[in-house]
Amino acid sequence: MKKTGNEAAIQEKKVWIYPSRPPADRGRVPFLVLPGDRTRKKSKKPAGGAAAVLVLLAVLLYSAPAAAQAIRLQTQYATVTISNKGWITSIKSRGSGREYCPAGQPSALMSLYSNRQYILPEAAKREKNGRLVLSYPNGSRATLQLEQKQPYLKFKLIELTQRDHIDNIVWGPYKTIISKKIGDLISVVRNDDFAIGMLGLDDNTTSGPPTEGDMSFMYYYIHSPDPQKYPLPPHLKEGQTFSIGGDGISDVAFYSQPEEYFRMNYGNGAQLEPAFGSSICMHSRNRLKEQMIRFPYYPDNIDGKANSARYQLVTPTNAGYIGSSIAFYACPDMQGLNTIEKVVLAEGLPHPTIDGKWIKDPAAYRPDMAWWGPHDSLASYARQLKLTSVQDEGLGEYYPDRVQPWDGKRITLNGKRDIPVPQFGKMMQQQGIRYGLHTLCEFLQPGRNRDVAPVPSDSLAIMQRTVLTKDIGREDTVITVADTAYFNEFGGWEGNHTNVLKIGKELIEYDGITRTAPYTFLKIKRGFHGTARGSYKAGTTIVKLQPNCYHGFAPDMNLQDEYAGFYGKWLADGGMDYIDFDGLESCVYQGHGQYSFKRFFRGLFDSYQRNGGRYLRVMGSAIQEGSWHYMSVCNVGGGDHMFSPVLNKWGIEGKDMRYVFESSYFPATFGIQSYQADWSLYDAENLQAKSIGWDATYMLGLSQQTVEASAEKKAIFSAYRTWENARAAAVFTKAHKEKLKDLDYKFHLEQTGARSFLLYPVKENRFRDLAYTVNGAALPLQNVFEAQPLEFSIKMNMPKEVTVEGLKMITPGGQELTVNKTLSGGQYIIYKNGQLYHADRGRKLLDIIPVNEPLQISRGEGRFKISALHAGSEKVKMELVVPVIGKPEKI
Repeated sequence: MKKTGNEAAIQEKKVWIYPSRPPADRGRVPFLVLPGDRTRKKSKKPAGGAAAVLVLLAVLLYSAPAAAQAIRLQTQYATVTISNKGWITSIKSRGSGREYCPAGQPSALMSLYSNRQYILPEAAKREKNGRLVLSYPNGSRATLQLEQKQPYLKFKLIELTQRDHIDNIVWGPYKTIISKKIGDLISVVRNDDFAIGMLGLDDNTTSGPPTEGDMSFMYYYIHSPDPQKYPLPPHLKEGQTFSIGGDGISDVAFYSQPEEYFRMNYGNGAQLEPAFGSSICMHSRNRLKEQMIRFPYYPDNIDGKANSARYQLVTPTNAGYIGSSIAFYACPDMQGLNTIEKVVLAEGLPHPTIDGKWIKDPAAYRPDMAWWGPHDSLASYARQLKLTSVQDEGLGEYYPDRVQPWDGKRITLNGKRDIPVPQFGKMMQQQGIRYGLHTLCEFLQPGRNRDVAPVPSDSLAIMQRTVLTKDIGREDTVITVADTAYFNEFGGWEGNHTNVLKIGKELIEYDGITRTAPYTFLKIKRGFHGTARGSYKAGTTIVKLQPNCYHGFAPDMNLQDEYAGFYGKWLADGGMDYIDFDGLESCVYQGHGQYSFKRFFRGLFDSYQRNGGRYLRVMGSAIQEGSWHYMSVCNVGGGDHMFSPVLNKWGIEGKDMRYVFESSYFPATFGIQSYQADWSLYDAENLQAKSIGWDATYMLGLSQQTVEASAEKKAIFSAYRTWENARAAAVFTKAHKEKLKDLDYKFHLEQTGARSFLLYPVKENRFRDLAYTVNGAALPLQNVFEAQPLEFSIKMNMPKEVTVEGLKMITPGGQELTVNKTLSGGQYIIYKNGQLYHADRGRKLLDIIPVNEPLQISRGEGRFKISALHAGSEKVKMELVVPVIGKPEKI
């Protein structure tokens, strides 16, 4: 086939220009098994001449130049073949024999990246010491150490020649035929049978290919998790991408596509490749030199503009790519998490544990508590519910300040704000409760943080830098500089129009810069945020600060190290074992991507342990490859946007996060699920059942006021504790969990012994937005179980101040019931345990309504009619719920 000019040029230069793909290495070469491969079966020695021929062939094979041979590496589960050009040509399961490398689509073992271009290996040679030397068309030679471990392969860059202009080294992208689950956070792809992935073994080896700022950004792409169950409509195709919703103000608005085949992208460690399957990738950057990036962390139109990207000068830090190392694994998916843990333990990666279990182990997944209001009942509720981790949301967002670390926050007990947070934290520790606060990570806010004002730190993160061309005095309002750089851009990449300069110890607000010389800042305000005006000589450096989304600022890498150490000591001194890092994008502002996350969290955990801390439970506003090892949970969002335990359905945000988190071996989340005073027992139990079924975590939002207003508090607390006992006992099998996932059912659980339970299926007939009219409507009921006592509730949905006079009902058994009561918004009519009663907004009994005989519901179809007793009202809507319960299953 005739090559096009572009294809010929790429083959000639052996350079892959992003986003095209490297040319296929189609060479056929013999295998070379490295020392340490002891898995081949012994065979009987051939007789006579045949044996001599084989010996001669073996001598010729092993004495031939190494560059002419391929290398076969082997783990417990897979074999990986590397060609004599340095390309992976095969990834094969040892169990099934299935080939996972796409036909004709090999992958460069390690590429170089210079000036936004890939330089691909053209030769591979194995040295006598077992190391592999890759040669590149630019003259570079990379020396790699290859190690065969039982569960994984270890690749490490030892040396690279002619590296002055090499910005990054890239492991991959490695192509596979797998596409069901794309673990974009931690570079893993999975299907029901197999998983292929890699882990960075040093902090500077991070997920994905090199990008501006070494981050991906959020967008929707089309990918059906099950083409038969969720077929794509004709106007969509696999891999098609779409901008997310939202205006950048409300997080919830980002999530706008309810269909299961709309998938949210969070990272770039793995990518769907519709032509053949998927690819996984990691890279390591030379961070010793400065770089200018144009960073689009958020996609188009977030701030109402065509693009929110901004230019940013990324200052150097002490991290290079020599020594970059990865663990590559290919194994049955059921062994995926176990294999990762083996890598983590063998390679000394972070391995936090809780109660003896690795935090990534589903056996360690637990719900937490989010607390609001006075704290008198906090510990009591936690004990009753068997919850051991509490996030104090009621104290508000904590902004860090190393000078005044507690920001005047105090705990309310007995109606008084009289307990310092550290004292209360230690009280909680003594009761076995992990307690912590909701913080804004590294958001350094003027008026709250001494590193910003009145004397700003020299280690605030910057976006641009230039120098004065003329002296200026304290009162001067004309500031001319050597160039415009990108000072004309508003604010930062989050669409925040905060323009603040720093010179010496002074902050200056401005609004634009002239486009022609002399380059002069416009509309300046000297001494911004109360900083002292100064006089400065020509040649003095002036910088633009990186703003955060709340019009504050962020630390650079050096000051970030200080805050990591500060937080560790602050938590340990405060008796806190839990922290919620909202605003985790503060680890992105420096421009170093996932490396910044890893460095911050390593410093945090090291400081926490140095200061006497043991287990630190971390959650935050997002999960990234850089924080994956450290974060226990990511219970963001909340309410029906995530999951509705009442309506038994996933919200759009919950659906999107479930796919992202699960694909990367991280627990799905329901976010914050605030306890509602009018929850039924089945609503509360459904929250527990679904979290166990989906291996999902969440925070149960509690306050004394709401809980004590709940008529079903006692039953709910008891049932909640029963589910926690079952969770801790690990009695639910995979088949049980699949049953619990079913959104058509809720479940009731009773405990019969230390490790024995009865699981009851519950099916609800739910009718919402029913009109309150005299004629009413006959509603069809379905009882899929045996005949049983009737149970129902009718909620009056209208404004609190609106009232109506009574209801009339005809039950499935034909009984006519009259409720001659004044009903107001949010109140209930309930029939339960043979009693009909009028209840308040928390289902608490107000009045008993006489009933002549017990009410039943037969198996099969039935009817239930509700109507207004005297006159209807358009302002009033009703909701009827009729639950039926089936026979129990022994667990």
